[in-house]
Amino acid sequence: MRSRRLKGITGSASLGAQSALVILLLLTSGCRSLDATQVKAASGFTFVNEQLAPEPASQITASAQKVKLAQDYLAVTANPYATAAATKILAEGGSAIDAAIAAQMVLGLVEPQSSGLGGGGFLLFWDAKNQQLSSYDGRETAPLGADENLFLKAGDGQPVGFVEALIGGRSVGVPGMVHMLGRAHDQHGIIEWPLLFDDAIELAENGFTVSERLSTLIKKVPALQARPQMARYLYPDGQGLLQGGLLKNKDYALSLKTLAAGGPNAFYYGAMVEAMVAVVGDDANPGQLSMRDFSQYQSVLRKPVCKLIFAYRFCGMGPPSSGATTVLSILTMLESLEIEARHNPSLVSAGVAGDAVLAHAFIEASRLAFADRNKYLADPDFVSVPVVGLLEADYLSQRASMIDLARRSKLTPPGSPSAVDADAFMTGLSLELPSTTHLTIMDASGNIVSMTNSIETAFGSRLMSGGFILNNQLTDFSFAPMDASSQKIANRVQGGKRPLSSMSPMIVFDAKNQPVLALGSPGGRSIISYVARVLYEVLVLGQSLPQSIAAGHVVEAGNKVRVESAVSEDTVKALGDMGHVLDVREQTSGIHAIYKTSLGWQGVADPRREGTASGR
Repeated sequence: MRSRRLKGITGSASLGAQSALVILLLLTSGCRSLDATQVKAASGFTFVNEQLAPEPASQITASAQKVKLAQDYLAVTANPYATAAATKILAEGGSAIDAAIAAQMVLGLVEPQSSGLGGGGFLLFWDAKNQQLSSYDGRETAPLGADENLFLKAGDGQPVGFVEALIGGRSVGVPGMVHMLGRAHDQHGIIEWPLLFDDAIELAENGFTVSERLSTLIKKVPALQARPQMARYLYPDGQGLLQGGLLKNKDYALSLKTLAAGGPNAFYYGAMVEAMVAVVGDDANPGQLSMRDFSQYQSVLRKPVCKLIFAYRFCGMGPPSSGATTVLSILTMLESLEIEARHNPSLVSAGVAGDAVLAHAFIEASRLAFADRNKYLADPDFVSVPVVGLLEADYLSQRASMIDLARRSKLTPPGSPSAVDADAFMTGLSLELPSTTHLTIMDASGNIVSMTNSIETAFGSRLMSGGFILNNQLTDFSFAPMDASSQKIANRVQGGKRPLSSMSPMIVFDAKNQPVLALGSPGGRSIISYVARVLYEVLVLGQSLPQSIAAGHVVEAGNKVRVESAVSEDTVKALGDMGHVLDVREQTSGIHAIYKTSLGWQGVADPRREGTASGR
């Protein structure tokens, strides 16, 4: 292992210029709001079973370090190898950004189904010294040559089936994660860029132990042998990788060495790009990625979306993520309702999963927030998104007044926020699915990273290049460019456009503008419900962070409400009496958070996955 060196004036890598789906979708999804009838009407998809988990659960035994109290620094990531890599960087004086990069390079190897070089994401960074919050948009973009017909059949102009869209090159967008991390490192890194790849390279060359989760997902997620390179990697000798086996990835090690030596530019120019473009273009279901798409890609430094609610300032990622606007809308409506239950100590302890009044209010606020999300949210570089209007106090108070605390509302239409030309926004269908990862890190200087990255569905497009999996994020666009009235849908495909996302990295501040809680989660569209519930229970109800994360999820899902088995029977019955249709299924969230307590900073990893927390 080389010794770490702090980044000097020239140490940072500079950035240059820039049919029908049934089991497959349900095994890797479960995070959609539209019911089967709505989906079929909108895009021709057919569903026959909605009883499967959003991403196949792997019944992980939570024996690793899930909760850690620390004074100096903390790292909470989705895999023990990644957490160890991040903690090592922090112990050597690295920044939260440095640790996040080291961890993400490892995650791309040991958790390839969820994220990696071939994907994108969003990153929040709190600069403690300058008291400044930045948000980085590393979302994938559609190829410049793509248009709104990308997912339409040539013959009848109807949307293709999801299988046809998912597998192969058609669904691959320009990966943005490497550019985003390089940009953040330029501004906030301490340790030199090449040294952040050491742990991931060593694991790729010498091998890592296949986890229970990776082995289980290989068995449960279908179509992983649809393309030969992935089949060879995940099914050596024709058998899926087994838990406890040693897996090496020489191609990934070579890619990491190229990035370490050449900086982020090596990903967007040269041999790595040529290989990705060839894999996508030569596929049986070809895409339109070109060398020009990569050379012109830019991550974007955007203004965070923040709002004062319950005496805290909640901050998250704005469009093209719908995370901040939707989470903040839900919390503001809950504040407006002033539910008496939250002042009752016994009900506070029960939380959303243990009290039907809280659960019902949470569901109804979520339904209203998602109605607005589905109508108005899209890439702000292509659509004028009314972020300010959607979060105005009077507007959300009016929306909250529509909630009947005794009964499920029959209709939850989108509202009409101020300064909006409603004709410019049309509700569209986007099949936003897992898989995704989230990490939360704090360094010794108090800087914080809350970052969510994704390749979309578990194992992405099923295409590999350079030892990593390419995303299928373009399926997050609406397949149909127009609604039933022949009006344009905001989240339709356009060249260079970023698809709508629900990724919701968040950092919350107290009255003195100091961070108190940072978190996020994988889970596709359900991310918003996961994050909003934990924020509400911890900061408003006063629950402990481990208790809230482990508690049963209550997820708004269109015509149904998905609840975990941990939700109390009394709550389930009462919700049913209120008119909700309950769908009991486990939710494979992966909430990773850090929280300021009277004893220090507490890191918590979701017990549903294999993540760990570590620090000093």
